[in-house]
Amino acid sequence: MEDMAEKVFSDWQERIGGPLDKTVVLLTGEPSTDLKLLQRGKLIIASLEKWDNVSRRWKQRKNVQAVKLFVVDDLHMIGASNGPVLEVICSRMRYMSSQLDTPVRIVALSSSLANARDIGQWLGCSSQATFNFAPNCRPVPLELFIQGFNLSHTASRLAAMSRPVYAAIGRHGGKLRPRPALVFVPSRRQSRSTAVDMLTMAHADGQPKRFLHINPHEPTFVKLIESVQDKTLKETLACGVGFLHEGTSAKDMAIVEQLFQSGAVQVCIVPRTMCYQISMSAYVVIIMDTQFYNGKYHVYEDYPIGDVLHMVGLANRPGVDDDAKCVLMCQSSKKDFFKKFLYEPLPVESHLDHCLHDHFNAEIVTKTIENKQDAIDYLTWTLLYRRMTQNPNYYNLQGVTHRHLSDSLSELVENTLKDLENSKCITIKNDMDTQPLNLGMIAAYYYISYTTIEVFSMSLTAKTKLRTLIEIISNASEFENMPIRYKEDVVLKQLADKLPGQQKYQKFSDPHVKVNLLMNAHLSRIQLSAELNKDTEVVVLKAIRLVQACVDVLSSNGWLSSAIHAMELSQMLTQAMFTSESYMKQLPHCTSALLERCNEKKVSTIFDLLDLEDDVRSELLQMNAAQMADVAKFCNNYPSIEVEYKIDNEGAITIGDTVSVTVEMERENHQNGMAPPVIAPLFPQKRKEEGWWLVIGDHSSNSLFSIKRLTIHQKAKMTLDFTAQNTGKMHYKLYFICDSYLGVDQEFDLKFRVEGLFA
Repeated sequence: MEDMAEKVFSDWQERIGGPLDKTVVLLTGEPSTDLKLLQRGKLIIASLEKWDNVSRRWKQRKNVQAVKLFVVDDLHMIGASNGPVLEVICSRMRYMSSQLDTPVRIVALSSSLANARDIGQWLGCSSQATFNFAPNCRPVPLELFIQGFNLSHTASRLAAMSRPVYAAIGRHGGKLRPRPALVFVPSRRQSRSTAVDMLTMAHADGQPKRFLHINPHEPTFVKLIESVQDKTLKETLACGVGFLHEGTSAKDMAIVEQLFQSGAVQVCIVPRTMCYQISMSAYVVIIMDTQFYNGKYHVYEDYPIGDVLHMVGLANRPGVDDDAKCVLMCQSSKKDFFKKFLYEPLPVESHLDHCLHDHFNAEIVTKTIENKQDAIDYLTWTLLYRRMTQNPNYYNLQGVTHRHLSDSLSELVENTLKDLENSKCITIKNDMDTQPLNLGMIAAYYYISYTTIEVFSMSLTAKTKLRTLIEIISNASEFENMPIRYKEDVVLKQLADKLPGQQKYQKFSDPHVKVNLLMNAHLSRIQLSAELNKDTEVVVLKAIRLVQACVDVLSSNGWLSSAIHAMELSQMLTQAMFTSESYMKQLPHCTSALLERCNEKKVSTIFDLLDLEDDVRSELLQMNAAQMADVAKFCNNYPSIEVEYKIDNEGAITIGDTVSVTVEMERENHQNGMAPPVIAPLFPQKRKEEGWWLVIGDHSSNSLFSIKRLTIHQKAKMTLDFTAQNTGKMHYKLYFICDSYLGVDQEFDLKFRVEGLFA
């Protein structure tokens, strides 16, 4: 879904943003950044989870209330794993519209559905506004071939499919007029090997370049091929076959797409995980097997039907072709299944009853649900409510009367709220009224699971160190579905041997163990395979959010050292290094030789580097002009902030009084009054905003008294309050800690006297 959102964003920015002068924005998942984007954007594009997170607080957010057109694509995915989120955001937009009494136009797009009438009624569409076309109604008529293979062993079946794939390209790809062919395979390894197989067979037929439809000596083509970084890809492209995988660089991907869409290269092979990421369509689509390996359970699983429909849908070039072909190759036992779901409308059901906890928690935090009756009323806005009586056996209903439905909903609400209460996210008063607790508020704000926040509250302690913190975060429910690929447990074992402090005997097929290893590998800057690099990007982006939740849990308990460790982990994940290493490692193009030279010259911080004379700095860095420009940009963006503070009621503080500390901050390196973006070469997100924590604590007792999170553009002023608990001379610390850079934190002494009540 993230890939789809990015694809739509770049497309709409080009087609709508410029020509119609409309600001198109893509939500990032970072709450403060997204609120600014909401304010700025006229067209807001978001994945399901990101819009869910932003729209939860619609009562306080005028920009969410201002939405007048809500377009939701791929509604048939309501039956997929993230379907409950899709159901909740659609239900919320309808509920918001009814509460504000302002109409929101909802446009929902989907594959052909068997129960479209129920979906339409749920979305508030009249029968005149619901259009459900037959599956064969397409811009271009599609001819579908389903080919079965009587081999249950997956590797043997894939090997047996190679020659039929080659034959299908020859049969449907056109002889007089060559037409492009997209081949979908189960994995990255298969995409590379299939590309080589296609060329081997073409060579055996005496036509080594049968898939290349451009003069191989054409200067533009030669220039593009020479700029490809992947050696195997360079060789296959030169013969007319391209392939992509998760590790393909953005530059290589753009070249493959350009050559394929121009018709120079006839065949492109893509792993099924990238079917939503590519922006290519073809005359013929070949789906080479319909199962992928799940390393967690050591089984082969079927592709989700939504993925298959999307792949089939890419055989579609209106205005170019008069028809399209799709060849689906699968195990013989699956043929009837695919015939049914590809030739007939798709039945979809709600799965919200299995994933209700986090949505209830969020609605309780925002006061949409304040008691059990509100919770039942909330469910009446969902598709689940409409489908329960239509398909009672599926939802375990004993009957279809109003009484049966009411009892089932009451039981569902009762059990869900009880689970939330047990995990200390909410409290239930008088067996009816619901109130959010601190853990529930943290989970809702950071968009994390109630089971994750429960793990955090049970595992985090006053003495939690960095290594334990990484382990706790790795065990978050958000990483439950991290893929374990074929034989990847062997690779992970080898990775564990390279990392310091890792146990030799771990369950390497466990997603949480994998996440722990990837986080440590990211911090150690260990070179990984293409797939693991992609997984690391997902892990790091989620981990940043989880770390911030840990900071909130730890500070709520008043544990200073653990909270500071969590803040440091946020810096470490952003810059991909440990706090024990030289701060100079944050520099772009940093090498071990450069770190040695810095150590010899006693240059230990970025500020030391800035204080050097130009010629001395150049001699120290030994970089070319382009690299020097990157370093200069990093240094210009590196935070330089002056901090001043005062205790407002100093001299008149009695035990039990509220002590107020006013802190004023001024940035010296602002850019037109704004904070410059964070420069972190190894951080996966293209643009990250800088954030800060202000903390007051007592290191000797490991107590944290007050904390505030803020962003600083040009100037900022913040007041921190805490209660004077003891009499006598107090010696506390004021900490000013960044979430993105190492070496910029500041620490100040807070000394004041607290008098007794009868002094």
